[in-house]
Amino acid sequence: YIDRTHKLLDEQSGKPVEGASVQLIQNKIDTATKKKRDFTLAFMLTDKKGEFLIDQLPVMGNFRILISAVGYKPVEQKVAFDLNMNAARQGDMSGMMNAVVKDLGNIKMQQDSRELQNVTVTASKPLLEMNIDRKVYNVEKDISVAGGTAVDVMKNVPSVNVDIDGNVTLRNSAPQIFVDGRPTTLSLEQIPADQIATVEIITNPSAKYDASGGGSGILNIVMKKNRRTGYNGNVRASIDSRGRPGGGGDINLRQGKVNFFAAAQVHMPKSIGESNAKRTDYFGSDSLTDLTQISEPGFRGGFGFGRIGLDYFIDNRNTLTVSGHYVRRKFRNYDDIDITRTWYDDGLLIDRETGNRVTDNVSRGKNYGSSLSFKHNFAKSGKEWTADANFHFMDNSNEGNFNTRYFDMDNNPKGLNTIERSLTDGDTRFFTVQTDYVDPLSKTSRIEAGLRFSQREFSSLNNNYFRTPSTEFILIPALHINYKYTDKVYAAYATYSQQIKKFSFQTGLRIESSEYDGDFISKNRKFGNEYPFSLFPSVFMTYKVTDKQDFQVNYTRKVNRPNFFQLIPFVDYSDSLNISVGNPDLVPEFTNLVEIGYSNQFKPGHSLLLSLYGKNTNDLITRYQYRAPHPDIARTDSVLLGTFANANRSYTVGFEITGKNK
Repeated sequence: YIDRTHKLLDEQSGKPVEGASVQLIQNKIDTATKKKRDFTLAFMLTDKKGEFLIDQLPVMGNFRILISAVGYKPVEQKVAFDLNMNAARQGDMSGMMNAVVKDLGNIKMQQDSRELQNVTVTASKPLLEMNIDRKVYNVEKDISVAGGTAVDVMKNVPSVNVDIDGNVTLRNSAPQIFVDGRPTTLSLEQIPADQIATVEIITNPSAKYDASGGGSGILNIVMKKNRRTGYNGNVRASIDSRGRPGGGGDINLRQGKVNFFAAAQVHMPKSIGESNAKRTDYFGSDSLTDLTQISEPGFRGGFGFGRIGLDYFIDNRNTLTVSGHYVRRKFRNYDDIDITRTWYDDGLLIDRETGNRVTDNVSRGKNYGSSLSFKHNFAKSGKEWTADANFHFMDNSNEGNFNTRYFDMDNNPKGLNTIERSLTDGDTRFFTVQTDYVDPLSKTSRIEAGLRFSQREFSSLNNNYFRTPSTEFILIPALHINYKYTDKVYAAYATYSQQIKKFSFQTGLRIESSEYDGDFISKNRKFGNEYPFSLFPSVFMTYKVTDKQDFQVNYTRKVNRPNFFQLIPFVDYSDSLNISVGNPDLVPEFTNLVEIGYSNQFKPGHSLLLSLYGKNTNDLITRYQYRAPHPDIARTDSVLLGTFANANRSYTVGFEITGKNK
């Protein structure tokens, strides 16, 4: 080993040089390329005394020490361990081993006047980066979301809208949520903002991504990764505008071939809102009913988030990573709803009833998952192969209580005060296996290809009870729902990209097939669907007018497959004001998306992106209502049933302007 008896000194002052980087380099055969190249065997920084120690080194071979420090000229020095083999033959092992300890003596560094001049660092990332196929929002630059969740982050992301209930839309559609490029079972309120590095807004995903989602786009949440050598971490605490506390921290340990990371977060949000809804039902030409609901919803609760992982750097080309997360939550949702229902005939008021419904809902759940990934870097720069497996489990339980009262036009009680209770238990298991290959064929072209399999298992048990102030809770058989389903998706993709002077393009093709099996246990009914292989092409083209201006045109094809609730042919009574039934004859809807864009980088920090987009959907899955006899055979009146149907087609056109002014 190289011991500490030497010092790194300033040639003029003789003072120790602290924080200089020291690399031990050996030139040897690369087993991948069969050619000689430099390998860094050790790296460290000098301490405050200017000393450094390098141990666990091979003693055979020739080495070089390379030392550099800000304000000094680099120093390079040859190192060799001169073993005294003659002493070993004579039995003097200590004489031989003395050569294993290397003393380099005092090393003096010359100041470099050019290095000592003022330096301006301009590499800071902007809050928003605009790329050809996506916009990147750097959450680390947004201090307003500290201590919050991913929902708070999305409120600041361009092109994304978040309503009062935390529902997220991208260009008026619900996007797919990815974490580190993979689908997730985590909801946005379960992801701490402090653990997010960036959010990628992909409005028109290429063939590399899942074709499902119907062209609603992808929000890819990229979690923070820290692989700096040494030990580092931080602790955070926060309190929001409603006085609700939060806090967390993270730690990262990098030593040798192992990088360990862990993070934890606690968040206890609270929300209060207002809501108004009105529905009109028409019966013939002159009769109608108005239904108005005015509510004051709110919720409060909390969740804990934990994440842990390990990177093992097998060698300079292969990395194995294992990680896991655990989330536990409890929330209470409450609402006070005023209901008014009015009947008219030929424009005349016939009857009116008012009511009040108080809801109190407590939900509990846990979510945990793990991932195993392997990455191999080939000798060729940029060429890599990755493989990963991911498993997620989510368990939810819910208890809801509903107290409803109705009054007639004279404000007299109408019927009995009813109390309903809903108990729901459900769980989801989500498993994916994926492999990807990237090969830059040249400086201007590259190919990507991959395979993917995913399987999702979902089960739910829902029991509903009813009572009056003078009775006990009684199970309602018609509202007893017990079901489970499994869906599987098989996919393969390939893309090719190339740049020819000012013109660049990427073309790709994805092929997907899926199958779906459902079991309505409470109705003793099974059903399933198999969707054959479908092709999903994608094309992206860019023409660079100048170094600061370019035009983009892209096209993709997507699919949206009907879900369990849209398919089950049984009546859902869980909301007496909105009775629904599924349609087992639904087929998937296919969407073609086209986007034209223009970007202009006026000057550093100032840019403009204009986007004109449109999509055409065939066999659109849409809500449909019709009047039918009441499903309860004991009743003789009719009722408005909600269901789903495949419409012919739909068209959507939009225009988007995104500007950045640093």
